[in-house]
Amino acid sequence: MGCAISGSGLTPRTAESRNTEDEAPARLTPDHIQLIKESWKVIQEDIAKVGIIMFVRLFETHPECKDVFFLFRDVEDLERLRTSRELRAHGLRVMSFIEKSVARLDQLERLEALARELGKSHFRYNAPPKYYGYVGAEFICAVRPVLKDRWTSELEQAWKTLFQYVTGIMKDGYLEEEQSKRNHTLTSSKERPDKRNTAI
Repeated sequence: MGCAISGSGLTPRTAESRNTEDEAPARLTPDHIQLIKESWKVIQEDIAKVGIIMFVRLFETHPECKDVFFLFRDVEDLERLRTSRELRAHGLRVMSFIEKSVARLDQLERLEALARELGKSHFRYNAPPKYYGYVGAEFICAVRPVLKDRWTSELEQAWKTLFQYVTGIMKDGYLEEEQSKRNHTLTSSKERPDKRNTAI
């Protein structure tokens, strides 16, 4: 699907699969992949903590994101969020997705399929693509202190590129599901007989 690893790096999606308002496709180099894998070994030791920090920061910096989360929509107290079992569980699900993404960096077709399905499920949860980029930024803020002196500008660029890649595919999946739903609705409405033309 336009994904290939070569000596010059990886170009994740074909130009045809992107919307025109998207920026250029993400390019993960073999060096990026190596940096991400090495840093993940450290990050995963604090996986639950990072997940909570990431979402508390997300809700703090982008409170409109809470509208997508039914359980957290009316919670104003950040301390209550930090101790929420539901937030911890959701944070762990997101961190598990990141872990699976890292594990599939050498199997890009599998990574693309995973991200596309996640995008489709986000359509069903009514979580639009405009929020996806925020998660990557908050992930980076959450892991920087965990990695301490291991954090470099090259590592930051590697993670940013991975998130750009994954969220781009998620957006494609979201839009595919939205189009599929629209087509299904149109087909269903055409199949229903028009009661006004039915003889009495």
